[in-house]
Amino acid sequence: MTGTRAALRYAKAILDVSNAKGNAEVVGADMKNISTAISQSSELKLFLENPIIKGTSKLAALNEIFASANADTKNLFSVLLQNKRLDILEAIAAQYAVLYDELKGVQVAYVTTATPLTAALEAQVLSKIKELSTKDVTIVNEVNADIIGGFIIRLGDMQYNASIANKLNQLKREFNN
Repeated sequence: MTGTRAALRYAKAILDVSNAKGNAEVVGADMKNISTAISQSSELKLFLENPIIKGTSKLAALNEIFASANADTKNLFSVLLQNKRLDILEAIAAQYAVLYDELKGVQVAYVTTATPLTAALEAQVLSKIKELSTKDVTIVNEVNADIIGGFIIRLGDMQYNASIANKLNQLKREFNN
């Protein structure tokens, strides 16, 4: 992702400002909306990344699209315009979500399965994850049919791979040696 270091710096700055004003949660909701909107709309993404379109047009469009956004969020748009960084808005929004979760003591566990998690399986996985972490944990389910079955859990810098594909690869390595 282009500009991740810069995105992290902007995300830290907007979190500090919004937290000092007591509206970090509102800005967090704005950032989730921004991230979702840009990731789901290729037109918006291309619009923000297009160097031919004037920054003032981009700012006007962002203020129109996110009219209900907090004043701090709109100020971020203006700062990004001044620094010619509107193209990394999606990365900033994603980094803000991560930093805000850290601030609130929430950890995200990425669970990869071959099929979508059912409610019962999600409850089992969540109880297992809570044994590994003292923080509040939210689960993000990623579906990847290539793992054949089982699951892969990523929690911070830890990864537990209980997928069928991994077990088959281990057997293959044992037979080859």
